[in-house]
Amino acid sequence: MNELVKVELDDILTLQKIGMETFADTFGTADNQSNLVQYFQENYNVDQIAQELANPESQFQFLYHKGHLAGYMKVNVGQAQSEFQQENGLEIQRLYIKKEYKRLGLGSQLINNAIEQGKQLNKDYVWLGVWEHNAKAIRFYEKMHFHAFSEHDFTFGEEIQRDILVRRELV
Repeated sequence: MNELVKVELDDILTLQKIGMETFADTFGTADNQSNLVQYFQENYNVDQIAQELANPESQFQFLYHKGHLAGYMKVNVGQAQSEFQQENGLEIQRLYIKKEYKRLGLGSQLINNAIEQGKQLNKDYVWLGVWEHNAKAIRFYEKMHFHAFSEHDFTFGEEIQRDILVRRELV
C-alpha cells in the first residue's frame, strides 16, 4: 500500500535527509564529490528548505510504500516555478525514489499525482527538467508521455550541465 503525505515544516530534517540521499544516489560519483557538497550546502540547507516549504506556490509530498518512506516530490506553480514558464503550467521540480524502492511503479504514481494536481488547478501542462545524460529518466518520462520542448543550464557545484525540459499536455 502506498500513501502520499504533504510535507510540513516539522518534517524538514526528514526532507533534508531523503533529498540529499536520493540526489547523491542519482548524481553522486567519486569524481564529483566537491560539486555534490557545494550543491547540498546551497540547496539542501535547513534555511533554504524552510523557505521552499513556506512558499504557498510550492508543495512537497512524501511517498510511503508499505509504511516506509520511499520517495518524495516537489511541485511548483506560478512564480515558484524554477524557470517561470507560464501561469498555466505546473512544474515537477524534484521527483526522487530511494534506490531500494525503484522499479515498483512509485515514480509513475508520483507523476500521475502531479498530473491530477495540474488538472485540479486547471493547468494546461506539467513540465520538468531532466539531465541530458540521465537516459533512464528520459526513457521514463517519454513512457509517461512527456516530450522535449526546450533546455536550460543547471548549476551543479562548479559544473554547468544541460537539462532537457519536457512537458506533458493536460488539455
